[in-house]
Amino acid sequence: MELDKLLRNNIKALKPYSSARDEFSGEADVYLDANENPFNKPYNRYPDPLQWAVKEKIAAIKNVAPEKIFLGNGSDEPIDIIFRAFCEPGVDNMVSIDPTYGMYQVAADINNVEVRKVKLNEDFGFSAQKLLDATNLYTKVIFVCSPNNPTANLLDKAEIIKLITDFDGLVVVDEAYIDFSPESSLLPDLDQYKNLIVLHTFSKAWGMAGIRLGMAFAQPEIIRIFNKVKYPYNINILTQKKALKLMDKIQEKEEWVNAILEERGKMVKKLFKLPFVQVVYPSDANFILVKMNDARGIYAYLTEQKIIVRDRSKVTLCDDCLRITIGSPKENKKLRKVLKKLV
Repeated sequence: MELDKLLRNNIKALKPYSSARDEFSGEADVYLDANENPFNKPYNRYPDPLQWAVKEKIAAIKNVAPEKIFLGNGSDEPIDIIFRAFCEPGVDNMVSIDPTYGMYQVAADINNVEVRKVKLNEDFGFSAQKLLDATNLYTKVIFVCSPNNPTANLLDKAEIIKLITDFDGLVVVDEAYIDFSPESSLLPDLDQYKNLIVLHTFSKAWGMAGIRLGMAFAQPEIIRIFNKVKYPYNINILTQKKALKLMDKIQEKEEWVNAILEERGKMVKKLFKLPFVQVVYPSDANFILVKMNDARGIYAYLTEQKIIVRDRSKVTLCDDCLRITIGSPKENKKLRKVLKKLV
């Protein structure tokens, strides 16, 4: 992969905005450089634009150098930046599996980038060769999500590696749900593959969806491009402080994950007993995909009972399916109780 050939010409020539905090690092006694209000400390100051304190803590947890980490406003920000930096609108395209996380399509559409979808197998597996066959000279990036959303399954790691090694462009592997799976992350393999971008998030296992903090891991030259394109202070000071605080609770996070996995097992067993449930697909995530009779009717009924799940019945390969997040024991019990009333 030649990164320079993948970049849009305007991004190659782009002179990024240089903020006051970019030009000075460390601590000073007096800050008179950024037109800030001198009162209401510490929130009167602009945050670190590169979030080094947060990255160093993530680096220790993930065993990845801080220079290989990009932090975004959710994972959606790095997804969008990939299109803005590498895909020429109206010219280039991307390839993705289908079904998968909908934001890849949305970000591509916003950036006027063609999406080439490759349908998963009936068992929700995929063939790397089929994705490669869908590419052409204008394909800049391939997206795969593992464990996948909404199908909840891990994708074959050997097929992912084939995709990375045989494609000359960027391969993005979204591992938002990896903490709930038996498979390890691709992060330890990051240095072997210069075209690999791995996405993680604080929204799932860490229970921090509300602070909107996503992570992209890649080689430093890719991260530098992300930093060049992003807005100057994309991660606010409140988010940075909260993330630093909550990362001290690794043991609690692991307890949450174990509790969710235990509840997932209970939910699967209970749902199988309901006569209108046809299939509960195997899950490597914190949610399950359930095929049932009259899924849309059941979705409407649950909504009336003030229980919100996700109707995926119009999604490719997900006919008559609801996606159900694993909640607290109390929430899961209430869902099952309400569903039993349909029997």
